[in-house]
This record gives sequence, C-alpha cells and structure tokens, in this order.
Amino acid sequence: MSIPLTIGELSARSGVPSSALRFYEDQGLIEAERTAGNQRRYARASLRRVALIQAGRAAGIPLRQIRDAFATLPSDRTPTRRDWDRLSRSWRADIDRRIATLQALRDRLTTCIGCGCLSIDRCSLLNPDDEAAALGAGAHYLRRDSRRATN
Repeated sequence: MSIPLTIGELSARSGVPSSALRFYEDQGLIEAERTAGNQRRYARASLRRVALIQAGRAAGIPLRQIRDAFATLPSDRTPTRRDWDRLSRSWRADIDRRIATLQALRDRLTTCIGCGCLSIDRCSLLNPDDEAAALGAGAHYLRRDSRRATN
C-alpha cells in the first residue's frame, strides 16, 4: 500500500492550490481520508483525478460533467488506462464542438459575428438593416459557422 498524500503534497505534485483541492473535494470530485487530527490524506490515485480535472477544465468541460464522468469510474480499484480512455472519449464530441465554435469565432473576429450591434462600419454589408435580428438574440452567424465546421 502506498503512503497517502497530505493536501500540501497533493497541491505541490499537481500544481493545484490547496483551496481548489478542498473545493474539488466539496464537489465530490476527489476524496480524502481523515486522520485522528482531522487532517486530509489523499490516495496517490488522486493525482490522476486532479490531472484529469485540470485537463477537462482547460477544455471547457464543466465540473458537473467531470463529476458525472468520475461517477462511472470504479470505486473498488485505481482506474486503469482503459477507464481513463473511455472517460475522455465521452468528452470528445463536446470538445470538437467547442473547437469548431472557437475556430468560427476566430474567423469572424475581423468581421461580424451576427450580433446585430452595427457598431462596425462593415456590419452594414454583412448584416444590412440588422437582418440577423429576425433570427432572435445571439450570435447566429457564429453558431452557423461552428455547425458547418463540425459537419
């Protein structure tokens, strides 16, 4: 059996502040045993979970989705590479949609994203008389372009 990590050790090894680790614990993303003095002790496998939380957050995955994904992991053993692969694949479509949206946004930054603001002189060419208003609120051209990128 490996020696558990203190919160300071987990923070140092993962690069995640102790306050964030306590928050992740409160959110049910990681677990800690408590010593007789009520100090947290984390299994070394917590490093993997924290790394995946950080990767998910960097990709824009909400903590709720990360928690739901963690609920599918085995509780009776340390997750294997296969477990992590299955979990990360479940996020692939969402990440692909986010990438498409970011690419569409990047490509539209110098023109108009269909917001109807008419604040740029080119908007009258791309959205004359605020035609995008008929589509309702939001950046419709951006949504359209991001859907094209995923198809």
